[in-house]
Amino acid sequence: MTSIALQRTPLRVRLRHGEALLRFVWSTLLIAVPVFLFATLITFLLGWASGLDPAAGLAGDNATPEMIAQIRAQYGLDRPVYLQYLGWMAGVLRGDLGTSWFNGVPVLELILQRLPVSLSIAGGALLSGIVFGVAFGIAAAVRQGGRLDRAVTLFASTSASLPPFVVSIALILLFSLWLELLPSAGYVPWGEDPTDWLQSIAIPAMALSIELIAELARQLRTGLVSALSENYVTGAVVRGLSARRILFVHVLRNGAGPALSILALRVPMLIGGAVVSEAIFNMPGMGRLAADSALRGDVPVVQGALVVSIVLVLASNLLINILLGILQPASRRRR
Repeated sequence: MTSIALQRTPLRVRLRHGEALLRFVWSTLLIAVPVFLFATLITFLLGWASGLDPAAGLAGDNATPEMIAQIRAQYGLDRPVYLQYLGWMAGVLRGDLGTSWFNGVPVLELILQRLPVSLSIAGGALLSGIVFGVAFGIAAAVRQGGRLDRAVTLFASTSASLPPFVVSIALILLFSLWLELLPSAGYVPWGEDPTDWLQSIAIPAMALSIELIAELARQLRTGLVSALSENYVTGAVVRGLSARRILFVHVLRNGAGPALSILALRVPMLIGGAVVSEAIFNMPGMGRLAADSALRGDVPVVQGALVVSIVLVLASNLLINILLGILQPASRRRR
C-alpha cells in the first residue's frame, strides 16, 4: 500500500501544478480581454476625434450635399458614434477591419500584404536579442567580476543610450559602405529568395536588437548573480551536481524573471521601432502603410494597423507571462 501511495503522490503533484498553471493562464486571459477592448475603444475614438470624413474627398470638387450625404450613409458615418463603434468592433471580432476610404481595398488585405515585412524586422530583432542577450548575460554572471563581466556591463550601459536610428546609420556605414556585405535599403520577400530576404532584414533587425540585447544581458546577469548566492546552489554542489546542470536547470530557471519582465516590456518597442526602421531602410512594412495612410487621412487603415499591433503586443505578452509562470511557479501564487 505504501508503494502505491508513493507512486500516486507525484501524479497528484503534477495534477495540482497543471491546475495551477491553467488557472494562471485563465487569469492572464481575463486581464488581456479588457485591455484589448479598452485599447480598441481608444483606437476608434482617435479616428472619430480626428474629424476626417471621406465624403468630401470621394465626391470630388463638384459634390452636392446629396452626394456627400449618400457617401456618409454608405460608410455609416451618419450614425451615432456608439453605433459606429459597435459596428466597427463587431467587424473587428469577425476579422473585418473595414475598407480603405481612398482605394476601396479591404484594410485586412492591405495589412496582410505589408505585415510580413514588419514581422521579419521585429522577429529578427527579437530572436537576435534573445540569443545574444541570454548568452552575454550568462557569460557575465558566470565570470562575475572578471574582464568579460566588465565588458558586458560596459556594452550594456553604452548600447542602452544609443537611439536605434543612430545604430542604423552606423551599421549602414559599416556593413553596406565599407565592407559591402549587406544592402542598405529595400526588401526581398522570403518566397523570392531566402538568402536575399535574410540579407535585406539583417541590418534593420540588428539595429533594433542592440538595446534589447543590452537590457536582457544586464537583467539576466543581475538575476543569475542573485540566484547563484542562494542556499539551494550550495546544496546542489554538496550533492555532487555538475556546474552545468546547476546553472541551466536550477539557477537559470530562478534567475530569469527580471529578464522575462524586460522582454515583455520591450516587445511593444520592437513593434514600434519597426516603423522607424522601415522609414530609414525604405521597406514597405505595416508601419509605412500606417504612416502614409495617416498623412492622407485614411482612418480605417490607420485603425486597422493599430488593432493588429495591439493583438501582436497582447499575444506576445501573454506568451511571456505564461512562460514566466511555468519557469517560476511562485509568480502564479501572486495572482
